[in-house]
Amino acid sequence: MLTQSTLSTAQTLNCMKLLSDSTRLIILKLVQKKQYCVCQFVEMFQTSQPSISQHLRKLKNAGMVKEERKEQWRFYSLNEDYEGIDLVNSVLNQIDENDEVLQAIKKREFPVSCN
Repeated sequence: MLTQSTLSTAQTLNCMKLLSDSTRLIILKLVQKKQYCVCQFVEMFQTSQPSISQHLRKLKNAGMVKEERKEQWRFYSLNEDYEGIDLVNSVLNQIDENDEVLQAIKKREFPVSCN
C-alpha cells in the first residue's frame, strides 16, 4: 500500500509559495519529465540567465529540484526525494499538457548544445 507523505503547515505553506510563481510552476512542470540546462530555460522563458538562476536557486534550496553539474553548465531535474513531492506532483498533474502557456514555452525548447 502506498502511503502519501504529510507535511507540517509551515512546509505546506512554503511549498505552495514556491508553486505560486508562474515561472517556477512551469519550470517544475518541465523538469517533471526530463532534465534541463539553465541555457535552455533562458531561451524558453525569454528572460535573463540571472532571473532563471534565481528561480532555480529557490527551488534547489527548498529541495524541489536536483542540480547536476557538467563542466560549467548546470542541469536540473525534479527531486523525487523531496519531502513534499506528493503535493508538488498533485499540483503539476493538474496542468493540462495542452495548456497554451506550457506549449508556447515548449515550442522554444532546443536541443542541449551547451555540454
